[in-house]
Amino acid sequence: MAVDEGRTARFERVFSRVRSAWRDLTSAGRLPSQPPLRPDLPDEDIANLKCQIAACIEGKGGEVSARARAAELGRAYLALSRIGRERFFFLLANEFTADTNAIHKMIEAFGKAGADPEARLKAEARLRAVLMPPYVNLLAQFNALPSGVKFVVDLRTELREVIGEDPALNALDDNLRELLTGWFDIGLLSLERITWRAPAALLEKLAAYEAVHRVRSWRDLKNRLDSDRRFFAFFHPSMPEEPLIFVEVALVDGMADNIQALLDKDAPPDDPKSADTAIFYSISNAQRGLIGLSFGAFLIKRVLDDLARELPALKIFATLSPLPGFRSWVERRIAAGDDTLLTPQAAKALRGFGTGEVGAELLRKLLDGAWPRDHDLADALQPVMLRLAARYLLIAKQGDEPVDRVARFHLNNGARVERLNWLADTSSNGLKQSFGVMVNYRYRPEEIEANHEAYRGEGRIAATPAVKALIG
Repeated sequence: MAVDEGRTARFERVFSRVRSAWRDLTSAGRLPSQPPLRPDLPDEDIANLKCQIAACIEGKGGEVSARARAAELGRAYLALSRIGRERFFFLLANEFTADTNAIHKMIEAFGKAGADPEARLKAEARLRAVLMPPYVNLLAQFNALPSGVKFVVDLRTELREVIGEDPALNALDDNLRELLTGWFDIGLLSLERITWRAPAALLEKLAAYEAVHRVRSWRDLKNRLDSDRRFFAFFHPSMPEEPLIFVEVALVDGMADNIQALLDKDAPPDDPKSADTAIFYSISNAQRGLIGLSFGAFLIKRVLDDLARELPALKIFATLSPLPGFRSWVERRIAAGDDTLLTPQAAKALRGFGTGEVGAELLRKLLDGAWPRDHDLADALQPVMLRLAARYLLIAKQGDEPVDRVARFHLNNGARVERLNWLADTSSNGLKQSFGVMVNYRYRPEEIEANHEAYRGEGRIAATPAVKALIG
């Protein structure tokens, strides 16, 4: 199963179909022939490209001509190399942005409108019009083309790979995100349950897009679609074959505390009707071009409601989630010489495993070693690392929010920090990102709204007394 196929190769398969469809549109529009652009878009080709873009924005002629020009420009973009596409973005962002002089004039006109409501509204409308960069109108034209929405989503994916700190490219990305936000209104999305009977092409995409726990084989994927599992995805009507975001759920007895056990392909399936707990163990955004659009909260709530209706015996809805930044946070605190990482009792318990080091340096030495294979040392590290994990989730901040991105997602959606689990992910990735620690976030339907409001309004993190007590 080609689960490791590169994203670039998937793009090219999609783009090859788009090229064919758009070639027909170009022919139907009977446009004058354009000299082909060379893949790296050298300076000599820039003037030709600028003319093509300007013609699209100007929009002369009827609808057929407009679609043909947009299709021709799209085909030109698809023929570019990575270097050429980067130059395309720079041209678009710098040469087809809002007119600064026009903006100043409209601001002045708005100021002169005075208290006359009609004049102010007209001046406001004109100001809004000049604030919008012309390239937004160009990008919107792709919406009318076959697979045009997917084209723009992937276009933003490629833009974000080269964006860096360039202010013009960042402004282009912001405007693209706003455009896509309108196209992907949550009311347009459909929630679908994916089963093993789904088309193989879709199953292959789900395996490739899985971002939390890698799908290693068809058998692995089939296990995730078994009778005691649920797999839900959001789809958009303009991208019916492309999942936007999906969630994987295990139906079990009791709250899961180990991802290897949960994903064990050899474990017999449980009876879903007797399960009392739904564990959300993976949520993956399938389209990198839609980063910044909020689908996750709606997905979890919809799935929670669907599961509650289907399986009334379910009493607990929780996640088994990674702490992707925990290890790097601990290592930064160690490098800073943070002697609060170890309590006096913990330092005493660990001293017998060291060679004379104390404080943060002692912890660094122990964590750099083969501690997962030393049961005595792993047992001694457990209270230390769970205390630090609680501190990481409840106290460490990035601005006003928790430093952990997964925590921000679930807390904003109304979950509470339910339990921390030691050595819950002993895979190489689990140890690399969080020393094997995982966390259960719990969604209690009657508390979701209050937790969300407390988090957004006061920055208050909902957590069980047991987790709070770990900090000491």
